[in-house]
Amino acid sequence: MTNLQQPQDWTVEDSADLYGIREWGAGYFDLTEDGNAAVTVEINGKTITVAIMDIVQGMQDRGMEMPCILRIENLLDFRITELNEAFAAAIELVGYQNHYRGVFPIKVNQQCHVVEEIANFGSRYNHGLEAGSKAELIIALSQLTDHESLIICNGYKDAEFIELGLYARQIGIRCFFVLETPTELPIIIERSKALGIEPLIGVRLRLSTTVDGHWKDDSGDRSIFGLSTSALLDVVDELKKHDMLHCLQLLHSHLGSQIPNIRNVRTGVAEVCRFYCGLVKEGAPMGYLDLGGGLAVDYEGSSSNSTHSMNYQLDEYCVNIVETVAEAMNSEEVAHPVLVSESGRATVAYSSMLLFNILDVRNQTPAPIPAEINEDSPEVLHSLFALKGTINIDNFQECYNDSIYYRDEVRELFHRGHATLRDRALAENINLSVLGDIAKLLPEMTRIPSELENLPELLSDIYYGNFSLFQSLPDVWAIDQLFPIMPIHRLNEEPTRQATIADITCDCDGKIDKFSLPTGHANTLPLHEIKKDEEYYMGVFLVGAYQETLGDLHNLFGDTNVVSVKIEEEDGGYNFQREFEGDSISDVLSYVEYNPTTMQEQFRKKAEAAVRDGKITVAMRKQMMKAFRESLQGYTYFER
Repeated sequence: MTNLQQPQDWTVEDSADLYGIREWGAGYFDLTEDGNAAVTVEINGKTITVAIMDIVQGMQDRGMEMPCILRIENLLDFRITELNEAFAAAIELVGYQNHYRGVFPIKVNQQCHVVEEIANFGSRYNHGLEAGSKAELIIALSQLTDHESLIICNGYKDAEFIELGLYARQIGIRCFFVLETPTELPIIIERSKALGIEPLIGVRLRLSTTVDGHWKDDSGDRSIFGLSTSALLDVVDELKKHDMLHCLQLLHSHLGSQIPNIRNVRTGVAEVCRFYCGLVKEGAPMGYLDLGGGLAVDYEGSSSNSTHSMNYQLDEYCVNIVETVAEAMNSEEVAHPVLVSESGRATVAYSSMLLFNILDVRNQTPAPIPAEINEDSPEVLHSLFALKGTINIDNFQECYNDSIYYRDEVRELFHRGHATLRDRALAENINLSVLGDIAKLLPEMTRIPSELENLPELLSDIYYGNFSLFQSLPDVWAIDQLFPIMPIHRLNEEPTRQATIADITCDCDGKIDKFSLPTGHANTLPLHEIKKDEEYYMGVFLVGAYQETLGDLHNLFGDTNVVSVKIEEEDGGYNFQREFEGDSISDVLSYVEYNPTTMQEQFRKKAEAAVRDGKITVAMRKQMMKAFRESLQGYTYFER
């Protein structure tokens, strides 16, 4: 294992540069002078910095152990504020003749306390909610108190779904049904006439514009969502037939969950505006233009058009949209519509982070190699031993080839019974030492041979984290999503190890071996040596979008503890607003149809039978039953 080639006089600034926190942190995260990752918020014009480790200590004092999702409510509020005020500023700058209405897609984070905060804080901006199912519509109807806010109903809608939305219309809520397919329209017409309630109807358009990045399949002709041009005209004709064209007031389009390239945004908006003007000419009153989601999050901090980044800022995004719509409407002499966007990822991503402790390390540093080896050891082991200390920039390739060959020969001898277990262990340690010496020479090589390119990864440590990738970071496993990952303390110390991260599930996919650093994508992450009897804490940032909703019960690891904090005082004080204990073992067993009470009774019978057979005492039975009950109520994760 090679140490990182960093200056010996390590500073906090070096850590900030190494992990890129000021780039992906967007002003919300920074480092303290004593080497802690921190949240930064602005209160009454003053920047307040709170060390995450201080919050962790407060969590532990209250009995909330690792792993844990930490939410900073201020960041959720700030994102809602920034989004609405950026659109307001763009509208004023361009001279746009209408206003903006944001809606949050509930699917992005369905947790009650998240949606509740968005509804409560967002009411000052008439910020609404988007529902893609009956369950989400029920959430929206119960949480929104501001009738100027919009509810946008996407997804496939049956009669029951439509009735709920019509009842919302009856009590004054602006609830739009967005048609995903023409087959929904007859149900809307039938239910609205049966109940005597006129609907607000929108149509989702399938644009030809395609976008860059992972979510490009959400756009273009092969998108699974939206109506074709012909289907759009069929809807218009059907509404005319039923004298309901006046109900068609919204046009919806969606280019993707994360659009990294601003040019895609402008092109898509220009295309949808042509359809909007076309619908107005068909006689539809319209009035609302919903541009869907897509406002990106710069997970890398690279300000580029790569999948996990974005080559624009919020202000530029808003101005591009407002200018494009204004120009298109002015050219056709069409009234400016209310602008609607469904920015979910950009609203909630920053507000949540996953915190976990490191349980163990598989260190790739070779064990001490003796000064000499036994004369009766295999000859190839002597040849391997002779390589140690001879490696230089001129012979590294030959030494690499020989080391691998001799190591494999010793392994083969071991398989045939001609080498001992200690012979094999020594061969593998010498080989690791040789590879480590070669790795130190990599910076001096003018051209690194292809077989040595993965040498740093091969020699890297594995840090075992107390979390489940599948429960807390499913997008890392499913779609190779990159999140900013770094230690949250000891950042005034030089990180001298290169590592990958493994979770505690017994699955080979439960690992993180792709990282984004300012120097580019890497297969290892710089970390610190673990100190004996001292916890090492890490944070995965910008995880507020999708991760909790998509998480699964792999190995029956359940939801983690969740703590929601609000920074309220100018001196850096904060309040623990909400605390939610993670799933117990009893909880997750019930999710997969087990009955914990029945299981306890089944175990009691086994223990009683063991008493009867003389295998255990009654006192031991009591102790065993107590342990079984306590385990059922315990946390699914590792507990110290």
